Amino acid sequence: MEKRKLSFWQIWNMSFGFLGIQFGFALQGGFMSRIFQTLGADVDSIPGLWVAAPLTGLLVQPIIGYLSDNTWSTKFGRRKPFFLIGAVLASVTLFFMPHSPVLWIAAGLLWVLDSSINISMEPFRALVADKLPESQRSNGFVIQTLIIGIGTWIASNLPWLVTKLGVTNEAAPGVIPPSVVVAFSIGAFVFISSILFTIFTTKEEPPVDLEKFKTEKKESRFIPDLMVSLKEMPSTMKKLGLIQFFSWFAFFTMWSLSTPALTEHVYHSPSPNVKEFNMADANQKATYDAANLKYQDAANLVGSASGVYGLSSMAFALLLTFYTMKNKINRKYIHMASLILGGLGFIYMFYATPSTLIYCFILIGFSWGSILSMPYAMLSSSVNPNKMGMMMGLFNMFIVIPQIIAALGGINFLYKLIGEAHINAMLLAGISLIIAGLCNFFITDKNAISG
Repeated sequence: MEKRKLSFWQIWNMSFGFLGIQFGFALQGGFMSRIFQTLGADVDSIPGLWVAAPLTGLLVQPIIGYLSDNTWSTKFGRRKPFFLIGAVLASVTLFFMPHSPVLWIAAGLLWVLDSSINISMEPFRALVADKLPESQRSNGFVIQTLIIGIGTWIASNLPWLVTKLGVTNEAAPGVIPPSVVVAFSIGAFVFISSILFTIFTTKEEPPVDLEKFKTEKKESRFIPDLMVSLKEMPSTMKKLGLIQFFSWFAFFTMWSLSTPALTEHVYHSPSPNVKEFNMADANQKATYDAANLKYQDAANLVGSASGVYGLSSMAFALLLTFYTMKNKINRKYIHMASLILGGLGFIYMFYATPSTLIYCFILIGFSWGSILSMPYAMLSSSVNPNKMGMMMGLFNMFIVIPQIIAALGGINFLYKLIGEAHINAMLLAGISLIIAGLCNFFITDKNAISG
C-alpha cells in the first residue's frame, strides 16, 4: 500500500529532533579534541582517545535498529521510545562532559555520549522510510540535512558566541574554559528540547498487518536475524559501504585532528604543554597563560570556521529540498561531485590563512550535506522496508569501521607518509574524500540512483 504524501511542515516536524542530535555531534566533533588537549593529551594520542565512540557504535546501532524494528506501542510508537532514551542520556552527558577533571573521565564520557546519540539517531533515519512514500524519500533525507546544517553552524559557534557575550575563555591549567562549559550546557538543553518537539508533533502509524507483526516479533531472534540480514545485504548497500568507508575516514580525521592541525598551521597558536613550564616561576607561568589563552582563542576561531560547513550543507540541502519536492535527481552524480568538492576543501587547508579558511569549510559542507542524505536515500530504495531499522544499523558499520581503523593508528600512520606536520592529516582527509567520490562510479542500480 502506497504511503500518503506528507507536507513540508510534517516532514520538518518529524525531522526536527535532528537539531539536538547535531548539537551533540557538532560539540563532540568540534571541541572534544580541545578538551583532550586542555586535559594534557598530546596530538598523536588524540585519535586513540576517540576509539571508544565508533567501537560502541559498531555494537549499538544494529541492536537499536533491530529493537526499533520489533517495537510497537499504541502509546509511544515504534521509533520514538528510542529517541527519548537516547536524548535523556546524551543531554546528561553533554552537561557533565566539560566538567571532566582528568583525561580518562573525558574519554569515558565521550563513549557514553556517542552511544547515546546513536540510540537517538538511527531510529530517526528509519522513521523517514517508515512514513514517507518512495517519491518523497530524497526530500525527507534532505530536510533532515537542512536541520542538521542549522544545528552544526549554531553549535560550532557557541563557545565563540558565549565568549563574545562576556563568558571568559581563560582557565587554570588542565581546566576546561567556562565558555566551553556554557556551550555544552546549552547543547544539552537543545538536545532534549528538540527531541521532545518531534515526539509530541509526530504520530507513528502502526504496522500494516499488526497481527503478522506480533507473530514475527515473537519468532524473531537478534543473532539469527542479524546473520540473515548480513546474508541478504544487497550489492548496492555494499557499494555504498565502500563510499561511506572513505567518506567517514575523512570526517573522523577532521573531527579528531582539525583543532590541533589548524590552530598550529593556520593560526600559529599550538597548545602549550604545561609540563614544559615551571609553574612556580611567575615569568614562566605568565608565558604559559599567554600561550594557553592564544590557543583557546584560536580553538574558538577554528570551531567558528568549522561551523560554516553546517551553513553550506544547509544551503545545499535547501536547494535540494525545493528541487526534490517536484523533480527527481541523480543521487549518484550529486554525491560524487559533492564529495570531490569537499576533498578539495580539505587539501586547500594546507594553503589557507585565517581569512580564507572559511572557504575550505564551505566546500566541505557540500560533501557533508550529501553524506547525510544521498547514501540513505539510495539505501532506502534498495532494502526490505520491514527490516529498515536493522539495515540502517548495519549500514552504519560502514561508518564506524573506518573510524575505528583511523583511531587505532590509521590516521597517524598514513598522514606521516606525507609529512610529520599535523596539517598533513587534513591532506589525508582530502585524498580520502576524493577517493570516496570516485567510488560512486560503482553504483549502477537505477532505483537507487534516481529519486
